[in-house]
Amino acid sequence: MNPSTAFARVLVDELVRGGVTDAVLAPGSRSAPLALALAAAERDGRLRLHVRIDERTAAFLALGLAKASGRPVPVVTTSGTATAHLHAAVLEADASGVPLLALTADRPPELRSTGANQTVEQAALYGAAVRWATDVGVPEAGREEAQNRYWRSLAAKALTIALGTLSSDPGPVHLNLALREPLLPDDEPGELTGPWAGRPGGRPWTEAEPSAGWAARAHRLPPRTLVVAGDGPAHAAPGLSEGSAWPVVAEPSSAFWGLPGSVRGGVLALGAPGWLAAHRPERVLVVGRPTLSRPVSALLADPAVTVETVSASPRWADAGRSSSAVRRLFAGAEPDGAVDAGWAAAWQAAADRVGTAVDALLDDAPVLTAARLARDVVAALPAGALLVLGSSTPVRDVDRLAVPRADVTVLANRGVAGIDGTISTAVGAALVHGGRAFALMGDLTFLHDLTGLLLGEGEPRPDLTVVVPDNDGGGIFAQLEPGQDRHAADYRRVFGTPHGRDLVAVAESLGWPATRVSTPAELQAVLGLGGPQVVVVGTDQRAEAELAVRLRQVAAAALG
Repeated sequence: MNPSTAFARVLVDELVRGGVTDAVLAPGSRSAPLALALAAAERDGRLRLHVRIDERTAAFLALGLAKASGRPVPVVTTSGTATAHLHAAVLEADASGVPLLALTADRPPELRSTGANQTVEQAALYGAAVRWATDVGVPEAGREEAQNRYWRSLAAKALTIALGTLSSDPGPVHLNLALREPLLPDDEPGELTGPWAGRPGGRPWTEAEPSAGWAARAHRLPPRTLVVAGDGPAHAAPGLSEGSAWPVVAEPSSAFWGLPGSVRGGVLALGAPGWLAAHRPERVLVVGRPTLSRPVSALLADPAVTVETVSASPRWADAGRSSSAVRRLFAGAEPDGAVDAGWAAAWQAAADRVGTAVDALLDDAPVLTAARLARDVVAALPAGALLVLGSSTPVRDVDRLAVPRADVTVLANRGVAGIDGTISTAVGAALVHGGRAFALMGDLTFLHDLTGLLLGEGEPRPDLTVVVPDNDGGGIFAQLEPGQDRHAADYRRVFGTPHGRDLVAVAESLGWPATRVSTPAELQAVLGLGGPQVVVVGTDQRAEAELAVRLRQVAAAALG
């Protein structure tokens, strides 16, 4: 077989042996050997292949597959501008610690910098956003045994680094694959034989034990400790994996949302200065990457509060530059004395009062608002469901208003908090989840990734219900500084950005059943149906901004 075909088959074989179960392909010419090797592996039942016509959609689909499964997922592109379309998903995988493998086909070195068709400088395209990048040597004839060892070692190393096996720092890896013609096979597909069948002995990369990483020790914390849990996996803080005796203010996409100690509407309590002054924690323990709430950011910047960060990897978040210590937390960590039970109970009681107050305000409206939609969607999820949240108003509404649930899995692209690729991420996550899946995202987030709805012939259809509060534009800005009256003259054009589209018709044009609902009863009925489907709820930007103000006011009043 020709060298490019041999390389592709060996690479795919070793990726599968290393635990890859799903791969994503955006078709192209230079990547043809990989496309055919992946198709053959799928026919043999060794992996599941997903094909998309849009490289950005393909990359976020792979991100969703990897985020939900915890397994590395390769996304394969041809050369040229196709490789650039992976960049946004690579950045998200970097910030979120997701094992994404970017496999970019390329022209061989002799065709670079010559004006050759579809050629860009792509060897180090993603810069510091990847854990490892390498320009793979061009496959050549006559060095079969040596190249087989090299290619298999290369795949094993890529998987190990992407998983963070040695570093405790998982993330994206980029293999730039220079291929010479012929790109199509000159034999019949079949099992690898001869020099291509052997594997290097010892498997030094994939069999290595995870290292202890940076210095780690259990430690003691004061009785009035508040845990702030941002986006991130459970292994970030093994001592909290079953819940906490301390109160926990957890973002929905953290692993601790809904576990014992999790406080509903904790950000609303933090936004009540009088109550917070009387119940201020002595220490705040930060897990993951909290980015949603200004009250949380203000607490972490408070010089009267000692902030410590917990991280299982050598990367950690400290946007406020306020952390006095960064360490691991093992199960043996304990407070300096008994947990201040009265103080912890006061946090839970405050959450109950805030919940009662905001529920009454949300229930008062006869039609659905975006805020009520966030609460009601979470409440209606069946046990074991998956929920993917868009990185704009919906994730914040869920954070403030929904009752946390430990029996659902919540994901969001909060690494760099972009709205791009959210549909594709949700589709990928739904395809590996194995049960009912839902996504809640704003209308602009939905429109930003319409190609994520485009499922080609033979592609699996996810059991995914996409719920879209449609306020005809960028409604989050109405709740922020641009929504103030002094910017009213320019608000609609440069912030509100009305799109004027019928999202039901848009979804249907891409092959998804779609429904528009306006009442809680209609929402409940349609959420009980299986996917794929799109559910649209009309809302109003200014009305939602006014409701957000009233919610903060009633929460503060409930806390006295």
